[in-house]
Amino acid sequence: MCRLLGYLGSPLQLDQLLYKPERSLVVQSYLPQEMTSGVVNADGLGIGWYHSTQDVNPFTYKNTLPIWNDINLPELSRYVESDCVLAYVRSATPGQALDMGNCQPFRRDRILFIHNGFIERFRQTLYRPIRDRLSDEIYQSIHGTTDSEHIFALLVNEVQTVADASLETALSQTLSQLIQLAQSYQVNFSANIILSDGHSLVASRYASGSSAPTLYWLRDDPNYPNAVLVASEPLFAGNWHSCPTNSLLVVKEDLEVCINQF
Repeated sequence: MCRLLGYLGSPLQLDQLLYKPERSLVVQSYLPQEMTSGVVNADGLGIGWYHSTQDVNPFTYKNTLPIWNDINLPELSRYVESDCVLAYVRSATPGQALDMGNCQPFRRDRILFIHNGFIERFRQTLYRPIRDRLSDEIYQSIHGTTDSEHIFALLVNEVQTVADASLETALSQTLSQLIQLAQSYQVNFSANIILSDGHSLVASRYASGSSAPTLYWLRDDPNYPNAVLVASEPLFAGNWHSCPTNSLLVVKEDLEVCINQF
């Protein structure tokens, strides 16, 4: 299980999200409070962000070190400013390689994607069925071995197949495919996902056959006015709301928050 963080709102320096909160991702990497599997998140990190004034594809920074050992990120996070950020610290599924190819966020054009969850016995169950549903071009674009990247590939395939599909629709259809496959192969999975195109955030809290990992959201906190945060665990004391199990959360460009049961 990993720890996720999404931000949409007024531009701010990355260190305001990654380091300053009382229970920042750094703290959650070695002392998580609400993980359902694993003890620490020491298997790497990743941050994705969008330029706050230019309409360009997003940027990513990844490392296989624990976030507390990354000596470059504190300086980078003081320099970079963004109005839309996705970040995570990783707890690798046993058997999955600890390399850059398996580090999130995953990126495709304007889309950034992070995932906390699992597909039960992935290599023996849904690995091939998922790949069979992909176009050849998206199939060839998979560089790592994680279930997370394969879920992302399903989503990208959906975006490219359905003209003008919104992020919400693409994520909903991706989860529907996973549910169908999981039922056919009688496996459990969980999919807490946050994705963005730089203008909106869409998140899911979903599990089939197991408990859904926790996911929270908060809007217009005094320390983060005109902004919405989505996180696996609250970053500080505040008016955090728990996302319902098996739901989709949509944060629109005007920061309106909508929650729909899946």
